[in-house]
Amino acid sequence: MNLPKAFEEKMRALLGEEFDAYAACYDEPRYYGLRVNTSKISVEEFQKICPFSITPIPWIKNGFYYDGEKESPAKHPYYFAGLYYLQEPSAMTPADRLPVEPGDRVLDVCAAPGGKATELGAKLQGSGVLVANDISNSRSKGLLKNLELFGIGNMLVLSEEPGKLTGYFREYFDKILIDAPCSGEGMFRKDPKMMKAWEEHGPEFFSRLQRSIVTQAAEMLRPGGMLLYSTCTFDALENEGTIAYLMEKYPEFEICEIRPYEGFSHGRSDCAPGGQADFRKTVRIFPHHMKGEGHYLALLKKGEAKETEGADNGLHSETSKAKKPLPDDLEMFLKGIKRTFDPGRFDIRGERVYYMPQDLPALSKVRFLRSGLLLGELKKGRFEPSQALAMNLKKEEYSQTIDLPLSDDRVIKYLKGETLLVDDLVGSKEKGWYLVCVDGYPLGFGKLAGGTMKNKYLPGWRWQS
Repeated sequence: MNLPKAFEEKMRALLGEEFDAYAACYDEPRYYGLRVNTSKISVEEFQKICPFSITPIPWIKNGFYYDGEKESPAKHPYYFAGLYYLQEPSAMTPADRLPVEPGDRVLDVCAAPGGKATELGAKLQGSGVLVANDISNSRSKGLLKNLELFGIGNMLVLSEEPGKLTGYFREYFDKILIDAPCSGEGMFRKDPKMMKAWEEHGPEFFSRLQRSIVTQAAEMLRPGGMLLYSTCTFDALENEGTIAYLMEKYPEFEICEIRPYEGFSHGRSDCAPGGQADFRKTVRIFPHHMKGEGHYLALLKKGEAKETEGADNGLHSETSKAKKPLPDDLEMFLKGIKRTFDPGRFDIRGERVYYMPQDLPALSKVRFLRSGLLLGELKKGRFEPSQALAMNLKKEEYSQTIDLPLSDDRVIKYLKGETLLVDDLVGSKEKGWYLVCVDGYPLGFGKLAGGTMKNKYLPGWRWQS
């Protein structure tokens, strides 16, 4: 592979005698990764049922390599059940190393297409809130689908410039992840087209964006909260340089240790102003040291800033206002779900019914793709549950289920949107909304009458032959 001359010279200076080993990586195949959705299935259970040949990614506890030249995990019912996400192995590292706990308020600033956000949401285990934002409205649609496929309900999906969010979320979040737009130097092997883009918009262009994003995010992190900044580039200006800029503007931030792995390389203190030793706590991932593409990570903790003492963060909860009684059709449907709902968290807008995360700020004039879990729609005389609700449920939480084994032809027929005959599985008089599952994992809803299942699988998600 012919690297851009300016890039090659920069990497020679950065790597010294290691450059030849690095350059040799371009003659090796890229690596493919699969990350288990631990909010739906344990790693151990997934390994028992996994139909592909997989080997563990040693620094990601729920990550595995697979052979992307021979196998297609995206064309399998387990993918449609949201049991895993396909992601380049090194790209799994940022969300893995941000220490998210259930109940946290978490922001993914540049979230599309959802590789990091789905892992952050899974770590929350249904509590707290995930705010997943991407400035691109078209990319945010893919982000929403991936989050709903993963069964994440305690979320907001936004499409805004990060600077607009600071007025709503000042010092709101416990954890923030910034996988920043970058020059993409670490992805040249995976996607050679990135080299041409690098020549058009190099590190100087992206460093300006990164500095803007990281300082805006800093204002949304509470004192004591943690921020993980990552890129898929090798450039010091975009990596250590961005962190140095953040710490100059916000001296209350300190660099923290990242859970180690033998293949990680230290950040470059010689690339930071004044050669600060703390920059060695940041991590560089090189493809000649690990089976993955190039990345950079820095984990920071925000201390107290004198000027913020007693400051009002502007929170005026949307979920604290009084709610009207629920419509009878919705009440009847919810009785079939073995889950305790907080009446104050339902939000009915027109026909649509949402179940909102707790303690959200008032968010007027923000571009939403989704706020909370879309439960379904109120039609004339009935309630129709959503695809998002189906993916959010566990089989044992719903009273009426059709559970098909993977070997049953009806699994693919269902995913294609076809009507199913299920009179061998239910009584002739049974009717109503059924949760269709594969090997115990929900795929979507169907409406049963007379032994025939009318397919309600979301048309835009259907299996394409």
